[in-house]
Amino acid sequence: MKTSAPKVSVCIPTYNYAKYLPEAIESVLKQSYDNYELIIVDDCSTDNSANVINEYAKKDQRIVFKNNDHNLGMVNNWNLCLKYAKGEYIKFLFGDDLFASNTALERMVSVLKDDDVALVATSRTLIDEKSNYIKIMSEYTGERKYQGLDVINDCLVEIVNRIGEPSVAMFRKKDSKRGFDGRYRQLVDLEMWFHILEQGNFYYIDEPLCSFRVHEHQQTKINIDNCLDIDDSSRLLEDYSSKPYIKLSRLEKEYMFYFNAYGFWKLYKRQNKISKELAIEKINKHYSFTRLFLNYPLYKFFKLKKKLKRSLRPKVARIKFSEN
Repeated sequence: MKTSAPKVSVCIPTYNYAKYLPEAIESVLKQSYDNYELIIVDDCSTDNSANVINEYAKKDQRIVFKNNDHNLGMVNNWNLCLKYAKGEYIKFLFGDDLFASNTALERMVSVLKDDDVALVATSRTLIDEKSNYIKIMSEYTGERKYQGLDVINDCLVEIVNRIGEPSVAMFRKKDSKRGFDGRYRQLVDLEMWFHILEQGNFYYIDEPLCSFRVHEHQQTKINIDNCLDIDDSSRLLEDYSSKPYIKLSRLEKEYMFYFNAYGFWKLYKRQNKISKELAIEKINKHYSFTRLFLNYPLYKFFKLKKKLKRSLRPKVARIKFSEN
């Protein structure tokens, strides 16, 4: 007998997270909303992950376990989750994260019933390796809807992910058919949020329905240690700063490109993290080594101006929410 497709595909891409997986999986199984499939794609872990997942899969038919033949890497593994997903809605949950509320899926599904909302996200609780509470992270206030293009502008102006990690977001599969962009390593999720928000609005729930784990072995820390965040910031500017809906002046764009290029020079000159040759190579890739020194006075002036503007900015939601 053929069964209907689940409404939600909860996707857990994982690699060597055996010690965290039980918490992640159990937080899904405890959800009040039960019209979901749980897809777990293991990227050739060398720990006990496969055994942990298999034990859960034996007990619940909603769990679909896929074990890759060879290691695909983070972004490819995320995209494989999308490929396997059968649900109308996609809810990522990383193997080291977990739902902080049993009503997380229910709350987020109810929001996506509004057709003009393309992406919903929540605030999150930060926890440590032992699941101890650290703090709550929240970029927007209250529970409200925002214009999608306004959110893109709000994030791009400082190259910051105010929306949150994939573990705190839900979206429609049809809006993500393109997949995560494999050119990115650190801002993969933010670029996908931009892609989705070009198609609809953003809804924020200022309640920590998910928990994001902070630990030494997470991919974010590895990427930043390898300076991939600056590469991605420059790439994001190249991809989006010239879009017709972006509200940045020519000087603001120049400053932002300069700021990222100067970041590579600081990694060499001040932090000794990369060689001079590599710094120049990366600067020339995204900007110009000659322009870097010619425009230094403009950079100092604009940096002071932005600092003053930021200090005067009200500490409330940063963008006007939609009246739709």
